[in-house]
Amino acid sequence: MRPLVLFSRLIVGSLFIVSGLIKANDPLGFSYKLQEYFAESALNLPAFEPFALGLGILACLAEVVLGFAVLFGGRLRLAAIALFALTVFFGWLTLYTATCDPHGMYTVMVDGVAEERPVTCVTDCGCFGDAMKGSVGRSLTPWESFYKDAILFVLIIPILIHAFRSKGGSWNTKADDMVLLPGGLLLVAIWSWIFTWWGPVWFTLLGFLGYALIKRGVQGIKAEWLTAAWASVLTLVFTWWCYAHLPVRDYRPYAVGKSIAEQRVSKPAVNRIYMSYTNKATGRVEEFDTSMPYPWDDPNYEEVKESMRVVELEAGVPSPVQDFRLIDRDGYELTDDVLNEPTPVILVAAYDLRKSDSSNIKAIAQLADDAQRKGWYVYGVTTNAWEVVDEFRHEHQLAFEFVQCDEKVIKTMVRANPGVLLLKQGTVKGIWHGNDAPALGEAEAKLN
Repeated sequence: MRPLVLFSRLIVGSLFIVSGLIKANDPLGFSYKLQEYFAESALNLPAFEPFALGLGILACLAEVVLGFAVLFGGRLRLAAIALFALTVFFGWLTLYTATCDPHGMYTVMVDGVAEERPVTCVTDCGCFGDAMKGSVGRSLTPWESFYKDAILFVLIIPILIHAFRSKGGSWNTKADDMVLLPGGLLLVAIWSWIFTWWGPVWFTLLGFLGYALIKRGVQGIKAEWLTAAWASVLTLVFTWWCYAHLPVRDYRPYAVGKSIAEQRVSKPAVNRIYMSYTNKATGRVEEFDTSMPYPWDDPNYEEVKESMRVVELEAGVPSPVQDFRLIDRDGYELTDDVLNEPTPVILVAAYDLRKSDSSNIKAIAQLADDAQRKGWYVYGVTTNAWEVVDEFRHEHQLAFEFVQCDEKVIKTMVRANPGVLLLKQGTVKGIWHGNDAPALGEAEAKLN
């Protein structure tokens, strides 16, 4: 039983630490995913949408702290019960995602009249944020996410049994630490290698260091709660930093160094089409495919009606920036002009000007003025109507023009409202949170 318990604790603990940190690395992105779930057309919980960010931070905190608790043995009964409940909830959520009918409808009352509206299916559960798309190349499918939760559910059962059978507490012995600490760190390193980000390794080392110091100086239940507090403080500080600035590890297609222009090309699916023809001489039905000429004009063959079948040899890959379109107030699309421009272009992105942090606008306006004097192009990018744009420009005395873009695209471009992107010939040279708006010299340094 002990080897199974140790194995389960290693897998569950390390995976929850990394999963929680990946979400904490991008708290705004995770909150956007929760808002998709809370939408009326999804789970029909719109009352929770304003609290998506807070709930997302709590979820990140729970995953990381519980992951450490499993590795340290701290309050293991409580941790195992919480993990069990969390996994059941995530399992239900991923099952809902996997079984959602994209053609389904739901009924809503509008002025006393029943109205049918299409259901919104969340196609990506957000279990690992954008990390899988930015590292492995694709996210888990809904069914893969459900199977992952099912495996975790099975692994948590031995931990739960062990926690309730343990006598005298479950706080790690020295022998436990000799297995769980290096083993846990090794697994965190493996997950980090998969996700191309070594941040979780350093974070885990800090967690282990606090655990070792607390365990040396404090005994009993107090040590377990102090260790939980240490893990909580580490997680909250890291999450706050990523929220107030930008994700430490940027997996999005608009990250620094990414070419938006190159990513606009989609990879088409590779298919093979089969057609059946009857050989008039033998009476046999023969099947032909695109690798050979069809005998469509051969008088010895007759096409079998409705015999065509298509086999997908290689799935197509849609462009991750296919919705990146910049439209000016005259309806002209500036996308190609901006992405092909050899002169630096600054995009001041704010998905909603009415919700933007006005304390950042002064520094951004100064950057824009200096950039325009140097001959650079500057555009504001928003989803708002032109009346709102004009009011905002007048209020803050902004000299640059605005263009409109899809809200989801803007939220993906920069996790801030507002934020700043620096482009040159379609490649992202710099990206800043509104709180960190650069001076022109700092922006120029990014071009080299």
